[in-house]
Amino acid sequence: MKIFNTLSRKKEEFVPLEEGKVKMYVCGPTVYNFIHIGNARPMIVFDTVRRYFEYKGYEVNYVSNFTDVDDKIIKKAIEEGVDADTISKRYIEECKKDMAMMNVKPATTHPLATEEICGMLDMIQDLIDKGHAYTGKDGTVYFRTKSFDGYGKLSHKNLEDLQSGFREIKVTGEEDKEDPTDFVLWKPKKDGEPYWESPWCNGRPGWHIECSVMSKKYLGDSIDIHAGGEDLIFPHHENEIAQSEASNGTNFAKYWMHNAFLNIDNRKMSKSLGNFFTVREISEKYDLQVLRFFMLSAHYRSPLNFSAELMEASKNGLERILTAVEKLNDGLKTAEGVMTDAEKENVNAAKEYVQKFEDAMDDDFNTADAISAIFELVKFSNTTGAGASEEYLTWMKETIEKLCDVLGIITEKKEEILDSEIEDMIAQRQQARKDKNFALADEIRGKLLDMGIVLEDTREGVKWKRA
Repeated sequence: MKIFNTLSRKKEEFVPLEEGKVKMYVCGPTVYNFIHIGNARPMIVFDTVRRYFEYKGYEVNYVSNFTDVDDKIIKKAIEEGVDADTISKRYIEECKKDMAMMNVKPATTHPLATEEICGMLDMIQDLIDKGHAYTGKDGTVYFRTKSFDGYGKLSHKNLEDLQSGFREIKVTGEEDKEDPTDFVLWKPKKDGEPYWESPWCNGRPGWHIECSVMSKKYLGDSIDIHAGGEDLIFPHHENEIAQSEASNGTNFAKYWMHNAFLNIDNRKMSKSLGNFFTVREISEKYDLQVLRFFMLSAHYRSPLNFSAELMEASKNGLERILTAVEKLNDGLKTAEGVMTDAEKENVNAAKEYVQKFEDAMDDDFNTADAISAIFELVKFSNTTGAGASEEYLTWMKETIEKLCDVLGIITEKKEEILDSEIEDMIAQRQQARKDKNFALADEIRGKLLDMGIVLEDTREGVKWKRA
C-alpha cells in the first residue's frame, strides 16, 4: 500500500509504527454552525481510508477532534445571547447527525478542546522550560519558531521568506513577538469570553496547540497518519509539528495526508458568492449517500467541482449499484443449490474485479478507480446472475456489499413512505389491471409518472422508484 506523503511530496510504502495497528489523527470542524460540504470532504475521505485499513485487517485508532472554543463560536454566542458552551454543544450534535447520514463512522475518540486544557497548559510550560516558547508583557505565550530547525518542512516554506512576508503584516496586540513568524500558544481573555486560569494569564489556548495535545494523549508521541484538508498544511499542521516535536523530542507523524479543495460550479465556495451549502441543505434534495458517492468519485488529492449535474450523475451511478444488489436479493428469494462448475469459473473471473478494487485503493486510496472496479463487477453480476444458484448469488451479493462497505456505501435501498394519495393510485391501478381495464391502468400510470413515480411490473409484483 502506498500513500502520498505531503512531507516528502512523493508516494511512500505504508509501514506502520506498530505491526497490525494504525494510529490516525484527523482535524475535525470548529462547531459554530452546521457543517458545510467543504467540511464533509475530509470526513468522508479519511473515514474511507480508515475503512480500507480495517478491510485489510488493521486495528485503527482513529481520533478526530471538535474545536469547541474559538472566535467564531464566541461571536455566534454573543449574537444569540447565550454562552459559548451552548453553541458548541448544539452544533456538535448536529454535526454527528450529518456524519451519521453520510455514514461516517464515529471516531475511536472525539476529544473536545475545552476538556483538554490541562494537557495544553502542561505542554506550553514544557515548551517554555525548553526555550521553545516565551511570554509577552500581557501574558500571551508565543512559540519561538527559530528554536525549531525543522520549521517549514511540511509546507516546504523557507523560514527567511516567511519572516520577510510576516514583517509586512502588522498585527495589533502582537508587538511583543520576538519574530514575526512566532505564533500564539496561549492568549489573554477578552471581556465576555470564556477563559481558564494559567501561570501566564487568565485566557484560552491558541488554535494549534489543541491538536498536538489531543494527538499525544490519545495516540502517543508519534503517530502513523495525520490528515486534513490542504488548507491546514500551513500554518496549522506546520505549527503542530513544531510544537509536538519540540516538546516530545521525536517525529510527530510519519505520513501526512491532505485532501484538495472543493469548488462550487468551478468557483471557490463562499457565502459572498451565494454558493455556500451546508450538508443539511444538501440533504433536503439528495440522500447523503449520493453526496458521499460524489465525494469519492474523484481522487482525494484532486480538486473536486460540486454541481447539480455531477450530483445527478452520482445519484444515477449509485442507483446502478443499488439496483444490482436488489436484483440479487430478488433472485435469492427463489434460488437454490450450490455453484455449478461454470459459476465457479465466473467467481474466479469476478475476483479479478475485486483485485482491481484493491489495487486502486492500495495506490494512495484511488477511490475513483475503485468505484470503476465495482461498476465492472456489477455489470458482470447482471450478465451472469439470471437463473443462478443460491450459493453463486450469495457470493456475488456479499462481495459487492463488502467492497461498497469499504467506501461507506450502504447497498440496501431505503424504504420510502408514499403519501396516501399515491398509495391509493397504485392500488387503483392494480385493481384496473385485474378488471382488464387497461386504459384506466395506463392513465393512472401516466399520472404517477407526472408526479415523479415510475412503476415497474415484475414477476414479484409492482415495484416503484422516484424518477
